[in-house]
Amino acid sequence: MRNEATVLHADLDAFYASVEQRDAPALRGRPVIVGGGVVLAASYEAKARGVRTAMGGRQARELCPDAVVVPPRMEAYSAASRDVFDIFRDTTPLVEGLSIDEAFLEVGGLRRIAGSPEQVAVRLRERVRAEVGLAISVGVARTKFLAKVASAVSKPDGLLVVEPDGEQAFLLPLPVERLWGVGAVTASKLHRLGITTVGQLAELEAATAEQLLGKAVGAHLHALARLRDPRPVDTTRRRGSIGSQRALGSRPRSPDELDLFLTQIVDRLARRLRDGDRVCRTVVLRLRYGDFVKATRSHTMGTPTDRTAVLLAVARGLLAAALPEIAERGITLIGISLSHLGRVDALQPELPIDWNEGARLDTVLDAVRDRFGAASVGRAAQLGRDAGVSTPLLPEHE
Repeated sequence: MRNEATVLHADLDAFYASVEQRDAPALRGRPVIVGGGVVLAASYEAKARGVRTAMGGRQARELCPDAVVVPPRMEAYSAASRDVFDIFRDTTPLVEGLSIDEAFLEVGGLRRIAGSPEQVAVRLRERVRAEVGLAISVGVARTKFLAKVASAVSKPDGLLVVEPDGEQAFLLPLPVERLWGVGAVTASKLHRLGITTVGQLAELEAATAEQLLGKAVGAHLHALARLRDPRPVDTTRRRGSIGSQRALGSRPRSPDELDLFLTQIVDRLARRLRDGDRVCRTVVLRLRYGDFVKATRSHTMGTPTDRTAVLLAVARGLLAAALPEIAERGITLIGISLSHLGRVDALQPELPIDWNEGARLDTVLDAVRDRFGAASVGRAAQLGRDAGVSTPLLPEHE
C-alpha cells in the first residue's frame, strides 16, 4: 500500500453544460439544461435550483423555468474530451479513464522532474482551463477511492489534497452517500439503520456490514469506510493515439515561433513513442485559429516510424500548408497527434535496412535525457529561439 498521496482524480465540472457555455458566451452565468425529455447534464446555475442529471425534462423546467434547454452535441463533447485526455497523457503515461469526463492519474514518479503531486495537479488544472476552456476539479490522495471523493468535495473548479495523516479526519464525517457504490437504495437502507456518516459505517464489524447489506456490497463498502482500497491506477488499455498541444494566447505568432513549438512537441512525442516501443503511421496537426475555430490537417506515411526527423518533416509540411490561413485568421493553439500506433517489434523491416544518423541521434538524445533530465539537451534548431511564452511545455517524464 502506497504511503503518499500520489493518485489524482480529475473530473470535468458539469461537462456537457460547460462545453455549451464555453462555445456560446451568451449562456455563461445562466442555468443551462442539456437534453429535453431527460436531463443529460445541468450547469451549476441549474443545479442550484434543484435540477439533476437523469431528471425528467418537465420536472426540471418546473424547478427552473428560466433555464435554457439545448440539444446535446455529442461530437463537441467527444472533441473536448479528447483534448482533455491529451493533456492527461501529456502529464503522465499512467492514466486510467473512467468516462468521457474523468480519469485517474498516477503521478508518484514525477517528483524529481515535475514537482509534488499537488504542483502537478495545479498545472494540470491550469492547462485544461487555458487549452480547452473548461474547469476541472482534482482530488489528490493515497488511493483511488479517496482521490475520487476529494475531487467531488472540491467541486466546482477546485483542488483538494488529502494527505495520509488526514484521511480519517477527512472521510469519516462525510455522509455515506460519498462512498463509491452507495446509491439511493443502499443509502436509504443505511439511513433506516441509523447510519448516516462514513464513520458510523466504519464502526461496524465487517460481518455486521455484510449481514446488513449483503456479502459483496457490505464487504466493499466497509473496506472503503476503513480506508482500504488497494487498487492501482489501471493503464492496461492501450491508446490508439498520443498527442500534445500548446495554448499560444492571442498575440500574433511568426512562422519561426510556430516552428519552435512544433519542434518541441514532435521531439517529445517521438520520445514517448520510443519509450513505449511503438511506432505511428499518421501525423495530425491540430490548430485553433484566432476566432477559436478548430482545424486539423493530417498525413499518413507508407511505413510506420518512431524517428523524430521523419515525424518533424511531416509536421512541418502540414504547418507550411496551413500558414496562409494562420496569417489571415491568427492562431491560439497548436498541437500534434500521432495515430495508427503499432508495436515496433511487429514491423517487418525493409531491405536494405537503413541505419541512418537520425536513428542514432534519437537514441543518444533519449539516453542523455533519461540520465540528466528532459531539459538537459535540445536540438540545435531551438538554440537562441525564444517563443516568448511564460509557461513552457511540461517536461517529458516516464
